[in-house]
Amino acid sequence: MIKKLKSEILTSIRNKRINVFILFLLFAFIILIFTKLSKEYTNTMTFGIEKINVPEEYVILNDSIMLNITLKTHGFKWLKYYVSKPNIKIDFSNDVDKKQAVFLWNKSKAYLNNTQFDEQVELLNISPDRLTFKYGVNLVKKIPIKLNATVNFIPGYDVSDKLVSDPDSIVVIGPDLLVSKMDFLETEETVFNDVKSNLEETAKLKLPENTSDLKFSENSVVIKAHVEKFTEGTLKIPVNIVNVPKGMKLKYFPREINVSYYISLSNFNSVTNKDFKVVCDYTKAMGNQSLLVPELVKYPKTVKNIKINQQRIEFIITK
Repeated sequence: MIKKLKSEILTSIRNKRINVFILFLLFAFIILIFTKLSKEYTNTMTFGIEKINVPEEYVILNDSIMLNITLKTHGFKWLKYYVSKPNIKIDFSNDVDKKQAVFLWNKSKAYLNNTQFDEQVELLNISPDRLTFKYGVNLVKKIPIKLNATVNFIPGYDVSDKLVSDPDSIVVIGPDLLVSKMDFLETEETVFNDVKSNLEETAKLKLPENTSDLKFSENSVVIKAHVEKFTEGTLKIPVNIVNVPKGMKLKYFPREINVSYYISLSNFNSVTNKDFKVVCDYTKAMGNQSLLVPELVKYPKTVKNIKINQQRIEFIITK
C-alpha cells in the first residue's frame, strides 16, 4: 500500500515537471515570435488597386493593374499584409489626370507614403511609378425583357391577357461596344405547372457572361399574369364577299358560318356576332373552281384560339 502511494506521488511530480516544462517552452516560443515581429524588415509586396469615385459615364477597361511596393516596417505590419491582401486606394476625382483615352496616375513616393501608410511604415520604392487606366465611354440603354416562361394551366383556366414582366425593361450601363449590341434580355427558363390562380413569381435574368464592366438596374423580374376560368363560345357570323368585279352578281353558300373561340367567363356575355367579321376575297378564288376561302378580319381582343368551322364558301355567278 505504502509502495503504491509512493509511486503515485512520484508520477504526479514528474507530470507537474513536464507541464511546467511545456509551459516555459510555450512562453519562450511566444517571446521569440514577439521579438521577431517587433523587428523591422524590408520587403516588396504586390498591392491591388481599389478605384474610388470613378465617373459614372466611364468604365475602366484594364481592371487588373497591380503595384509592386517596397516597404520597411515591423513584422506585425507584414503579418497583417500577408493575412489580408493590401490595396492602394486611387481616387479618380483627385489622384488621376484624364489624357485622351486614358486616366493617368503619377504620384510621388512621398505623396503615397503620406496618404496610404501610417508613421510606422516607410515606403522605399514603387514599381511602376506611373499607372495608365484605359477607359471606355459608358452607354446608358433601356433594354426590354423577353419572358422565357412556360405556363401549364389546369384545364379550364388560362390568362385573360398575356404574361408580363415587372419591370418590363431594365437599364444597362456599360461600354458602348458591349451595350449597343444588347437588344433584349431573357429571363432564365421557368416552368409553372397546374396554374389556376393569378401568377406573380420572381424569375432571374439571363445576364451575359463576364459582366464586370456592365451595371444592371435589376437582376431579376416578377412574372405576372391575370388567370381566369375560361369556356368555349360559338357564334354564327355573316359572310361578306369583297372585291367582286363591277356589274357581277354572285350567290354563295353558306351565308353564315360558325366561329368558335375560347373566352373567360367574366367576358363571355360581352361578346356578340357584331364583334366579328368574316370576308371572302373574290380575287383569291381558287382557280377555275367556284370556291372562296373565308377569312376572319375582325375579332375582339378578349377571345383566343379562334376557329372558323367552315373552310370553303361555294358561289355561282348569276350575272
